[in-house]
Amino acid sequence: MDTRVKPAYDTACFELEFLMSVSLTSRIAVVTGASRGIGYATACALAKAGAHIVAIARTQGGLEELDDEIRKDGGSATLVPLNMTDSDGIARLGAALHERHGKIDILVGNAGVAGPSSPLGHIDLKPWNDVIAVNLTANFQLIRCMEPLLRASDAGRAVFVTAGSAQRAPGYRGPYAASKAALETLVRVWAAETASTPIRVNLFSPGPIRTRMRAIVFPGEDPMTLETPDQAAKFIVPMCAPEWSETGKLFDYKTRRLMGFSAE
Repeated sequence: MDTRVKPAYDTACFELEFLMSVSLTSRIAVVTGASRGIGYATACALAKAGAHIVAIARTQGGLEELDDEIRKDGGSATLVPLNMTDSDGIARLGAALHERHGKIDILVGNAGVAGPSSPLGHIDLKPWNDVIAVNLTANFQLIRCMEPLLRASDAGRAVFVTAGSAQRAPGYRGPYAASKAALETLVRVWAAETASTPIRVNLFSPGPIRTRMRAIVFPGEDPMTLETPDQAAKFIVPMCAPEWSETGKLFDYKTRRLMGFSAE
């Protein structure tokens, strides 16, 4: 069975119009890994479009900086210091959001770790498990705990951040590549299961972006040659809007194309 990603259609014209017109007023948006990088930029972009942000990250200081940035532009946020490996904490968050809001409208699963850059035979079990716990298992728990809240929305939207490594399977990046490939399958399964509901579930592949994680993995790379998290985040916002109708797709930021999966 061939499940390679194939182009669905060119969305360039659609994006240029839609990026200027998205309104997320009164929408509740949960963003993981929100204290820096793409998560930080996405939380700011969603807040500028009118959403109330539920920002999740391990670092309190990073969350407070995000809160200052969002409030500076007139937005609002709820800060949730939480390690994504805390499955019980994710469940408690789901219960708290149900009690406070009764729903969520947007879920952005962005939190991730790079893991070791080594041959597979040189990687110990613990760092392997650590990568799988954050990049895969935590997102599974998010789906379990947030789906009922998304179903309570009139137009629940979920976007998970993946990576080109999931398709390319580069050497020395085994745990990261495997975890992202598994995440893509997990998200596609969920998209299939929710296809007959108002929930739309998709993937976003940013490509090389100027983030701290990228600098750690590629220390010799000139970061000024890369696009910024703010630039990428602008393309996540339309995928979170009620008007977005696609599900089970992958938006490739590098090529600006929405990709479908073929089972031929």
